[in-house]
Amino acid sequence: MENDTPKLPPLRSLKLNKEFKRAYYQGGYKAHPLLVSYQVRNRFRAPRVGITTGKKIGCAVRRNRARRILRQACRELMREEPQLFGGFDFVFVAREKTPDSTTPEIKRVMQKQLAALKNNPRNPGRTGR
Repeated sequence: MENDTPKLPPLRSLKLNKEFKRAYYQGGYKAHPLLVSYQVRNRFRAPRVGITTGKKIGCAVRRNRARRILRQACRELMREEPQLFGGFDFVFVAREKTPDSTTPEIKRVMQKQLAALKNNPRNPGRTGR
């Protein structure tokens, strides 16, 4: 039995601590009760994505579920609206409500945040760190 659904693109991921810190300290961000998104321009043409889940989210099962939901929402959004992603590094930080959400809910929030960051990539008033 063949599946006719197109395969979602693989995500290039951020792996080094300094890459995450660069997004936190030099990039813009948008916050929501389900998700915090950070964006910073990179040297590559392809977008890279980092996902973090802290211990506040809960046990390992809940943290892994949050990561899966964020990863899937990001893949779907990247396929549907690639113009939101080009040339940037993104860090998505899960919040306590993330594991209880669905992928479409997270995707909707992520889309709004990325569109806002695309229009205003650097938030004013973020110089204290």
